[in-house]
Order: sequence, then C-alpha cells, then structure tokens
Amino acid sequence: MDFVTFWNKIIAHLPNPHFLQTWQWGQVKARYGWQPYYLLWDAEQCTVIRHTPQASAVQPENAQEIRAAAMVLKKTVISGGMAARLSLLYCPKGPNLDWSDTPLRKRVLDDLERFGRQQSAIFLKCDPDVVLGKGIPGTESEVPEPAGETVRADWLHRGWHFSEEQIQFRNTVLLDVSLSEEEMLARMKQKTRYNLRLAARKGVSVRPGTPADWPLLYRMYAETAARDGFVIREEAYYRTVWTLFSSNHPAPSNEMPVAEALIAEVEGEPIAAVFLFAFAGRAYYVYGMSREAHREKMPNYLLQWEAIQWAQRHGCRIYDLWGAPDVFNENDPMWGVFRFKEGLGGEVIRTLGAWDYVPHPVWYAIYTRIMPKVLDWMRARGKARWKHASRESA
Repeated sequence: MDFVTFWNKIIAHLPNPHFLQTWQWGQVKARYGWQPYYLLWDAEQCTVIRHTPQASAVQPENAQEIRAAAMVLKKTVISGGMAARLSLLYCPKGPNLDWSDTPLRKRVLDDLERFGRQQSAIFLKCDPDVVLGKGIPGTESEVPEPAGETVRADWLHRGWHFSEEQIQFRNTVLLDVSLSEEEMLARMKQKTRYNLRLAARKGVSVRPGTPADWPLLYRMYAETAARDGFVIREEAYYRTVWTLFSSNHPAPSNEMPVAEALIAEVEGEPIAAVFLFAFAGRAYYVYGMSREAHREKMPNYLLQWEAIQWAQRHGCRIYDLWGAPDVFNENDPMWGVFRFKEGLGGEVIRTLGAWDYVPHPVWYAIYTRIMPKVLDWMRARGKARWKHASRESA
C-alpha cells in the first residue's frame, strides 16, 4: 500500500475526517512553502512521519490499531540570525480522534505540544471540528453540546489561546443529503424553492468543469473576491488544488478525496460556479464565484441543487456549506450569504474554532500584531490587481 492510500484510509476511518487532513492537501501546501508532517497514535506511542519519496515504506505495522492522526504543516518564518529555527505549525481541521476519550485527548495534546517545542514553533494552531452546539444562539434551534464545552475548558486549562487568526470558518451549515429529492425540496424555504425553479425556467443550465475551464474559473473568482472584499491567492495556487484533487476518482469506500467544478451558464455564457470536494462521506462547498451578468436569473440556487445531487452521487450523507457567521445578526459580513445557505434547509453547527499553543509568547505577540496589517495589504493589492486587469480587458 502506498503512503497516499495508507494515510487517507487511516483518517477516513477516524472520527471527524476532513479533506484538509488528506495527503492531497498536504501536497498542495508543500508546493507553497509548508512541510507536511504526519503524526499517528496507537495504543502505546506517537509516530511522526515527515513525508519524503521514501516515506511510502514508513507505515506502522499495527495500522488497524491507530486511534488518532494529525497532519501538521510547518513553515519556517525566520531563517537566519539568532532565531534561525522559528516556525509556524498548523494542523488544519485536526487532529482527528475521539475527543470524548479523555486519556487519549491528553496523550495527543501532550505530544502535539512536545512537537511544537521541538520544532521551535511560534505557535501550533489546531482547529478540529469539535462541536460546541447546534442551531442559532438565542433561538429555539439552539442545542448546546456539553462534551464540546468540556474540551474547550481543557484547552483553557492547558494554556492554549483562542486564536485571533481563524484560518477556517468557525461555524458552518450542514445539509443532510441522505434524504429523497422530495424531502430535500420540502426542507427548503419557500423562497429558495421558488428561485431554484425560476433559474431553470429562465434558461440557466449547469455543467461539470474541465481543466480547460480553469482560467475562466479563476477570473470569475477574482471578480467575486474584488466585489465582496476577501483575499484570494494567485491563479497557480488554485490550479494546484484543482489538479491534485480533480485527478482522483471516487473509491467505493470514500477513502480518497475527489473534487469537481460545476459551472452555471445562460445560452453558453458562464455566469457562476462552485468548486466541490468530497471525502469520507462528506461533501464541501469551498469556492464559490459569480459574475454580475444574469444575477436576476438566480443561477446560484440551481448550482446548489446540482451540488447536492453531486454529493449524493459521490456517496456523501452530509454537505458542508462551508461557513456561517461568528455572530448571528445582520451586522455580520457573512449574514447575506448565511441567509442563502439557511434557505437550503441546513443546520447551523458551532465549533471550537482555532486555538494556538504558544511556546514563544514574545514572538507570538509580535506575529499577531503584524498579520492583520499583512491581510489588509493583501486585500487592497488583490482589488487593485483585479481593477487593473479589468481595465486592460475592456
């Protein structure tokens, strides 16, 4: 068994598997300055594997006894002088384990903290999908999750910091896509059903994307980012993501991640798109993009309906709509997008969010002051680049 298959199979069968913990995501980040490390816990010890061409032979003999796993990304941030070894560590949507198992949780966090110190990390960031509650706070839908609060109290007791830099969305909306078509339509809000049918009547159609569409998808994504004010990366980054994940084929057991773009068109003109991932029984709506043209035809509603059916075809029971507000009121910048997702009939899930273990408090304080300024600069640069490109193509 090669290392790719080995790793993805291991995490697919642990609690809360996530596509951001797959080998493919580690390889995406490896091409942009991050080094992936693979940590495995059996009943006795923690094994750390740094992936190299020879790593395919480094597989624990007792793989069936693995109880926890974590892909940790490392980036060196200072490479000279007295702080030559300082780095950042990030475990996206991990580690994966049964968080209610207190002894196992203690072992995993102890070992991660030790790993952070060994790597001279400014911080080690983790954002596992530990659920704090379901539903919108302050409404009848709110359901607290005591087990998640226990985990949060444990992290506070250990001295971890709730992170000011939340890389992933802390909250999300999940759709149960194991239902029949009639049940899923009935679950939607009336306006959502109306707009879905309107899109079909107005001539909106949806087709799968191909590699030939990647330049188009990026231009549309850049236009969306400039309009809505969020940061995106260079086109080459998304080509890497699309290539690594789109080249996979769905395994019967959902042990390998897959991805595909869906493009909405009117009379052959692309007007909106989504890029979807699927892994271990869950689909994810991660990248969404649209143009100003034909917005009155409601293409995003038909796109999401097609995405739901795509998730079903890939053996998924859950469709993660990828993001909900931190604060559930109209002042939150995500409120409009959230109302759209809410109309599909999903359930709000509130999670622990990202927490940082901080071996170097002084450097951590410096880093947390600098990063907001860097992100502001990136947003301004992205808007300026898109406006310049728009003028040139006019």
